[in-house]
Amino acid sequence: MKELELHKLLEQLTVQPKENEWVEFKLNFHSNDEIGESLSALSNGACIKNKKHGYLIFGVNDDQNIIGTTFKPKHHKKGNEELEHWITQRLSPKVDFSIYEFDYLGKNIAIFEIQATTNQPVEFAHNAYIRIGSITRKLNEFPAKARAIWNKGPELPFEKELALKDIQADDVIRLLDTQNFFDMLHLPYPTDRAAVIERLLSKKLISKTKVGFAITNLGAILFAKDINDFESLARKATRVIVYQGKNKLKTIKDQPGKKGYAVGFQNLVDFVNNQLPSNEAIESAIRKQVSLYPELAIRELVANALIHQDFLITGTGPMIEIFSDRIEITSPGLPLITTVRFIDEYQSRNESLASLMRELGICEEKGSGIDKVVASCELHQLPALNLPRYSGQ
Repeated sequence: MKELELHKLLEQLTVQPKENEWVEFKLNFHSNDEIGESLSALSNGACIKNKKHGYLIFGVNDDQNIIGTTFKPKHHKKGNEELEHWITQRLSPKVDFSIYEFDYLGKNIAIFEIQATTNQPVEFAHNAYIRIGSITRKLNEFPAKARAIWNKGPELPFEKELALKDIQADDVIRLLDTQNFFDMLHLPYPTDRAAVIERLLSKKLISKTKVGFAITNLGAILFAKDINDFESLARKATRVIVYQGKNKLKTIKDQPGKKGYAVGFQNLVDFVNNQLPSNEAIESAIRKQVSLYPELAIRELVANALIHQDFLITGTGPMIEIFSDRIEITSPGLPLITTVRFIDEYQSRNESLASLMRELGICEEKGSGIDKVVASCELHQLPALNLPRYSGQ
């Protein structure tokens, strides 16, 4: 957030009648555990109260006067570990939260903004918390509130949520790779901007708002020229890490993705294949480098990691890790079907995403991907796949 936006947010929060389930004020730091418990409670409370985020504000007293604080959480450590990382490791599920430090009329303010949970209470250090008025209590003492969280699903599918709203048509063209969109659909690029916008609307990549347009998560995650332009999706970029040897002790390359999944897919697959070990083969007297891993298998596994991830698990995206003896591809979330049924069942977590990726020629959406991976690995005489490479966090 920009400083002006943070000022407005602080002013809006401090005019609340009092602290509540999703807003908590503190003057200064008391303990690391207290912050973790508060974030758990605020995420759970925001879920129940239909708020997108909960807020923990440092620098405001019990009378909701803006006093300022000496606490600077971005510089605070628990032992040798940064506070933000220490808290993240103890939250489950790992809902996304941000820390903002800024100056407000000469007073230092710190705000923790945490995403509201859905379907599952957020725990800190194996305990879930909830705010009852201005008091933080353990959630297990209030089973009705726990049930409300378990029964609370997201109001909209991820793909329909808005990544950026109230922008103009020029901004849509600037932020989304519309040329690649039409190329991948094998359509001629329209001669006027209105036709481009109309096509994007028809594919649910954008939507109309009262003052212009909004880019949906589907549009941004697939066709962003730079995914970092969309703050809520920046950490969903695919990351490729190349290690020296068989462990993670020494990193050779750490390459975060930048483009949307669709427009960057071929470059991503090519980059991964170029990092893999290869042998030299001679075909018709011509020397040629041949990868030790089948390109078809890499393509199918990468596509599956992108399409079937759980977007509700925030703060992380698909990861491809390359070792000297193996490649590991992980995706946030647990699969909807057991891994032993991967070869004869198909179920997509993100239906709109999967459907458009199929239309773009990136996947088939009929459950044959794993069959192709297994067949190509057998043809290359590689060891059997270790399928349960999904991260539940």
